[in-house]
Amino acid sequence: MTRLPDGIRRAAPQLIAMAAMLLVDQLISPSFFSLQLVNGRLTGSFIDVLTRGAPVALLALGMAGVIATRGIDLSVGAIMAIAGAVAANSIADGGSWYGAVGLALLVGLLCGIWNGLLVAILKLQPIVATLVLMVAGRGIAQLITDGQITTFNDPAFEALATGALFGIPAPVIITLIVTLLLMALARGTALGQFIEAVGTNPRAAYLVGINTRAITIGVYAISGVTAALAGVIVTGDIQGADANNAGLWLELDAILIVVLGGGSLLGGSFSYALTIVGAITLQAIKTGILLAGFPPQANLVVMAILISVLLVVQAPSTRSWFQQRRLRSAGA
Repeated sequence: MTRLPDGIRRAAPQLIAMAAMLLVDQLISPSFFSLQLVNGRLTGSFIDVLTRGAPVALLALGMAGVIATRGIDLSVGAIMAIAGAVAANSIADGGSWYGAVGLALLVGLLCGIWNGLLVAILKLQPIVATLVLMVAGRGIAQLITDGQITTFNDPAFEALATGALFGIPAPVIITLIVTLLLMALARGTALGQFIEAVGTNPRAAYLVGINTRAITIGVYAISGVTAALAGVIVTGDIQGADANNAGLWLELDAILIVVLGGGSLLGGSFSYALTIVGAITLQAIKTGILLAGFPPQANLVVMAILISVLLVVQAPSTRSWFQQRRLRSAGA
């Protein structure tokens, strides 16, 4: 029997979990995978899963590198709000769409660097360092918008959220491009190995010559930029900046996605591709709950149960148990 490549075998639990959730959605709604082209844009339940999951998938892509270094970034939701507020204000003041995007990404970069400096230089615990911006960031966003929902009308900026290319929604394309860029950066250079080395053993990484401070600041900077990009998409979608609700609690979804994608909160390993698999899995769960018509009061309970089952199935101890059973069966 042909042996599967190691990469596919390692990714099997995540891929199976995603396929299972999508299959459940299909069983609940037989038209789940049906696609239609409306005004040059593909529509359908499956496309909705990809589109609605795009912003939080971007958060998770940034979070994956942070978690791989044994860190955490609780501020990504607040950075979304700040970036959205900056972009909306820029357009409302007559700025160009690309200028607004540039400002938003710059703000996200600065926020990420700030988090990285607190962790790498001041040696604050990541959960404490990023909690500072999580709390203060939403207040900053409210100051930028004067506590109001800032609206605007810029078709080019809105197209980042509502447009499409060859029928594929723009948020999906943006997320795919960011994923490919990060994969090329992580696996096409030594950066990915450096991140994993820092997460596995920071002291050993330092002794072999890896600039652990620069790596730590770098992953938080990337997290800030991807969070800002998510904020741009959400802002373009609602054609305004809502500092109170933009990105609220999405940092928890991002952390969960990284775990569903096989990442460990103990650090040391990560995969941008499997992070996207985790994002699709989580959004498929949420969509399936809605399609099944569960009462709102039960939604969180059902989601918690499903996620718990998936995490148990994907757990290293569970996989080890299955491998031992298989070896015993083979030796019997």
